[in-house]
Amino acid sequence: MNHFPSDIFVDFNVVSIPTKTNFRGITNREVAIFSGSEGWSEFSPFVEYSNRESSTWLRAAVEASNTPWPHLYRKSIPINATLPNVSPEKVAGVLKNFEGCTTVKIKIDNFISGAELVEETLNILPGTKIRLDVNGSWSLDEALLYLYDFHLRFGNVFEYIEQPCTSFDDLVKLKSEIPMKIALDESIRKNLDGDLSDLAKAGDVAIIKWAPSGGFASAHEIANTVCLPVVISSALDTGIGISHSLALAGSFENLDFACGLGTVALLESDICEPALIPTQGFLDVNRVEPNFALVEKYQASEDRQEWWKNRVADIWKEWNL
Repeated sequence: MNHFPSDIFVDFNVVSIPTKTNFRGITNREVAIFSGSEGWSEFSPFVEYSNRESSTWLRAAVEASNTPWPHLYRKSIPINATLPNVSPEKVAGVLKNFEGCTTVKIKIDNFISGAELVEETLNILPGTKIRLDVNGSWSLDEALLYLYDFHLRFGNVFEYIEQPCTSFDDLVKLKSEIPMKIALDESIRKNLDGDLSDLAKAGDVAIIKWAPSGGFASAHEIANTVCLPVVISSALDTGIGISHSLALAGSFENLDFACGLGTVALLESDICEPALIPTQGFLDVNRVEPNFALVEKYQASEDRQEWWKNRVADIWKEWNL
């Protein structure tokens, strides 16, 4: 193993938590946790991410463990429900984990299967606000066709469409053609080294995530650059990562939308107790600690512990963090 900076990553441990559904192809979520002078933090880029992309997550994790949280404008954050691309008969079971949430983000592939999920969601929660998350998978022609069909069938139930296309030029064209707002996720977090100052031409809302953005200071810098209303969202974190995301949401003076920070509900268990699952549609902003009985229960194997330590050591050396 490369030199692992154990003086920075105190009490380093890796957990592997089963997911309740197949979320982005993941059935077990691996997460590394550690403590610092300010408390516990989490390093959890998805295993397929490169060292370059993961280095941003590591900067966020180290900042959160050793730097006081930013000033908070609120201590309670409105939360949206997150519905993976499941079969319609599973919708009710997923949504029951998001008690009191009046906004639902639905992961979709196309109009036909997506419309079934929207219809089932509205049957269960009439009047709820709907967000569609496409993860940039549509071409411009597909986006125009599918979104026309969604609007024709469901009307104005859509709060926004998240990352319908990948191309900036396609998004600009789409924005001028559709009646829905466009939210930008991958356009931001996959282009942190690029120029984000023109993104308002392509979208209406900025999805900002604590770890993929590089932490609190970096997230605010991004928000100031894009000059769009923000939604703080998660990356299937444990309660430790969610707590930092909640603090990020609380640190924005203006927060006009519910945030995507209820995704602990998609895991078999949190490693914090009580679990950070929304109550009456909200989550409170508090620093949290792991429950060590749960950490032990979900502790990853020795070879996975070693893999994550090597990953941290490689990133630390390569990017001189």
